[in-house]
Amino acid sequence: MTTAAAPDGRRGDEDDRGGLRAALGGLTTRGRSFLAAGVAAAACAYVLGQADLLRVGLLLATLPLICVLVLHRTRYRVAASRRLTPQRVEAGSEARVQLRMENVSKLPTGLLMLQDHVPYMLGPRPRFVLDRVEAGGRREVSYRVRSDLRGRFPLGPLQLRLNDPFGMCELTRSFSAYDTLTVIPRTEALPPVKLGGEASGYGDGKQRSLALAGDDDIIPRAYRHGDDLRRVHWRSTARYGELMVRREEQPQRARCTVLLDTRRIAYQGSGPDSAFEWAVSGAASALLHMLERGFAVRLVTDTGTAVGGEGSEGFAGAADSAESAGLMLDTLAVVDHSEGGGLSRASDLLRGGDEGLLVAFVGDLDEEQAALTARMRHRAGAAVAFVLDSGTWLTGGAVAGAAEERVRKLREAGWTALVVPAGARLADLWQQVAGVRAESAADTYGGWS
Repeated sequence: MTTAAAPDGRRGDEDDRGGLRAALGGLTTRGRSFLAAGVAAAACAYVLGQADLLRVGLLLATLPLICVLVLHRTRYRVAASRRLTPQRVEAGSEARVQLRMENVSKLPTGLLMLQDHVPYMLGPRPRFVLDRVEAGGRREVSYRVRSDLRGRFPLGPLQLRLNDPFGMCELTRSFSAYDTLTVIPRTEALPPVKLGGEASGYGDGKQRSLALAGDDDIIPRAYRHGDDLRRVHWRSTARYGELMVRREEQPQRARCTVLLDTRRIAYQGSGPDSAFEWAVSGAASALLHMLERGFAVRLVTDTGTAVGGEGSEGFAGAADSAESAGLMLDTLAVVDHSEGGGLSRASDLLRGGDEGLLVAFVGDLDEEQAALTARMRHRAGAAVAFVLDSGTWLTGGAVAGAAEERVRKLREAGWTALVVPAGARLADLWQQVAGVRAESAADTYGGWS
């Protein structure tokens, strides 16, 4: 929630003159008409020598000027706050914005109009009219925003319009605070199917690696309250000068890397129903699903960028899985096409070590990029690829033969690969992967769910 106070009163002669000029510039059409009519009437009265007409002209010209002066000299203060709930929503979902206006001065306000600035993608600009707010009183209004496009959208600043009772003058005062709404990709709940993985129990987050039995191989750590005193390692205690205990077993989480191909040349079309948006949503769904299954997960793009946690080699750890999920979803909320022509940077990044399970969402692949993708399989325990032929997404036609050929090469290299037709549901394809596993040339080690 953000809070700010609108400017009020005068801050010296220079600010007073500037505020008075702004107030004169705030004359409405009615106020300008009264002023022009008064000046015209006064001029005619001077030429014709009509004293009564001169009085009418002075009244017409003076009334808007008095309204300007009174509105300019108004010294009530107004505080505003905005609460955005939630601050992160999926594309197509609504968020609620609640505005609270409080009169913190000792004078009641006149007619107020609130206007919040929102991007056009979120809907029409909200406007609210508050008739009168008593001294110390408050008013609350709310509106909803919705976007079918992912991204980060600023809300604000909030504007407050002051009007005099006669509608002669209108002043606008702006608050400085604003909020940001993050619209993340749509996600799907994926079924817990068994695919090619590593050792038995892969993915349940319960694997452990035992330290070697010899004293020289024991990995000590500092004593923590509640540790069994029988595990105190006295040799290390003497060496470090504090109680050290044997760390006889160390949790080791199964790993999953989600690869997202963002190359501009790999996708055709744009909009919420395009192939690229499907790939982004698919990557988000896979990330959340694997985190829920207990995997240590990271997101990798074709630019060589890796997003995950602060754990080993950038993988999200168990303790910060929620925070890491938010970070990766925020990244996918603003991810855009890259101008790169290949997947070599991603391949170099995956060369570092054991990736565990590799799930890739790739666009159109030429022969060279298909061969490069095929070689990535050897750096993972198991690999699943969803290949999008974006040309068929534009026409809604059958899958092109080139895409089938690329998938066949990936399968020969050990990938479990599927072509993604236009409008397909990832949950259905995720279920099909288990059936395609038998067609894959990969040497599977077991199953994970």
